[in-house]
Amino acid sequence: MGVILYVPVKLFLACSAVATLAACTMTTDPAKPSVSSAPFGTLPDGRTVEIFTLTGGGRVTMQTISYGAVITSITTPDRNGQTDDVVLGFDQLQGYLIPPPYFGAVVGRYGNRIAKGQFTLDGATYHLATNNGPNHLHGGVKGFDKQLWRAEPFAHDTDAGIVYTLTSPDGDEGYPGTLSVKVTYTLSHGDALTVDYDATTDTATVVNLTQHSYFNLAGRGDILAHRLQIDADRYTPVDATLIPTGEIADVASTPLDFRKPAAIGARIDADDPQLKHAGGYDHNWVLNGAAGTLRHAATLEDPASGRTLDVSTTEPGLQFYSGNFLDGTLTGKGGRVYQKRAALCLETQHFPDSPNHPTFPSTVLRPGGSYRSKTVFTFGVARP
Repeated sequence: MGVILYVPVKLFLACSAVATLAACTMTTDPAKPSVSSAPFGTLPDGRTVEIFTLTGGGRVTMQTISYGAVITSITTPDRNGQTDDVVLGFDQLQGYLIPPPYFGAVVGRYGNRIAKGQFTLDGATYHLATNNGPNHLHGGVKGFDKQLWRAEPFAHDTDAGIVYTLTSPDGDEGYPGTLSVKVTYTLSHGDALTVDYDATTDTATVVNLTQHSYFNLAGRGDILAHRLQIDADRYTPVDATLIPTGEIADVASTPLDFRKPAAIGARIDADDPQLKHAGGYDHNWVLNGAAGTLRHAATLEDPASGRTLDVSTTEPGLQFYSGNFLDGTLTGKGGRVYQKRAALCLETQHFPDSPNHPTFPSTVLRPGGSYRSKTVFTFGVARP
């Protein structure tokens, strides 16, 4: 199968009056939003995985594959116009078939941890895989990151994207109900990547979807010099297995205070029990503002390159993970070895283990209801 290019509808109609689509795409304005596709590999069962290249008409180019709805690449310029790939990943499909670190994937049904792999809903107790020590993590052994999603590309005058859909059957990884999921990636002319999540169910279940890209705005090295600011006065402390204790604590006077921009490496090795539990940062921040409304959550900056990333979300929480468990055993794109703290995750979400904490924002989805969530990642450059 060759490369297929999806161009804006208005451009296609104008071209089709005088030429074939193939001829039209050869003269497409490169500044126009577009999506092209090509084969990326074959799964062990023979199904083909596609890779899609998105241009939104701005300075950012993104690639995503239909396996795991993974974002494999985001290329963006620095203050001198030099472009680099700012997310971790693999050059070939085989890398994504190995046991996680969930590079670039949509994780679910439940992003983050559920204590002891179980929860009770409407009087019934459900047992899930314990794939992270004693706990359940990111949907289990074969969560959404290990599924082949159906992909529908689109291109408009000001943006381009992919609509990914997936049906998770009743009992999938132990979860109740048949869950219909839609995740839409939209890359705009303004260098913003919007991720829209939608889900419905036929039986009461729990849902917590998030995007698990690992960012390094320098494109290489570690993220300790990156400066991070999080719009959160509080966080959820964890125990030694990274399960929330149920407390919601103030960040003030702790190494988790990112209300003002701070270098990630400044306090990451502080003598603090929370940092010792995680080997660094792997915590959920309780975002300020009203959950369900799109509001600013965090800003990340690499001072050397000037690249910035702003995150806005409708979610109540943000998991900041500083790549503590990367250990040099994975070789990624271009032969780069991914060492400890080679990248970080900013996972917009409901709180970890919410099904077992009635005081946390609910993650229960019932028939007739709809799970909806939006996160916007905007890439830019800070001038010196």
